[in-house]
Amino acid sequence: MTNNTPTFADFVAKFPPVTVPVTIGEGSHHTFGIENEPLSDAMIAQFIHPAVGTDMDDEYTEYVPCFAIDNTQGFIALVWWKAELLNYEYTLATFTSKGQLIDKQIISYTRVGDGKIARAVVTINEEWELTIGEGVSSDGNQLFDPTTSSTRSMEIMANGEIV
Repeated sequence: MTNNTPTFADFVAKFPPVTVPVTIGEGSHHTFGIENEPLSDAMIAQFIHPAVGTDMDDEYTEYVPCFAIDNTQGFIALVWWKAELLNYEYTLATFTSKGQLIDKQIISYTRVGDGKIARAVVTINEEWELTIGEGVSSDGNQLFDPTTSSTRSMEIMANGEIV
C-alpha cells in the first residue's frame, strides 16, 4: 500500500516562485488558474484548512495556488486565491520549512454584499512591504467611491511574521 498523503514540499511545488515586485488585483486569478495546477483536496485539507482555521468549505469553494515569493530566507511565503459565493480573497501565508504556519493575512479581495462591491488590490515590493488599496463601489459600478478609498500597509518580517 502506498502513502498518498502529500508532503509540504509537494504543496509548495504547486506555487511557482516569483520575484517581487508583484501586484495582485481583481482579475489576477484568471492568470493563476490557467498557469498553475489546482490543489488536491488532500492538500487543501492538510495545509490550507489549518492555515485559515476551518476544516470545511461548501461545495462551491475553490482554491487556486498563485505563487511563492522567491528568495525568502528562514520561511516560505505563499499566496493562494479562495473563491466563495460573492467572496474572493487572496491570502498570503508564511510557513516554516517544515510546514508549520507562521502567519497569514488576506491581502486582496472582492466582496459583494448589501448592494456594494468592496475591493482591495495589493503590491508587494522588493523589501516585502505590502501596499493595499481598498475601496467600495455601488453594485455594478467599476469605479471606487473616493470617499471610501483608503490605503494600508503591511510588511513581511525576516522571521515570517506579517505586521
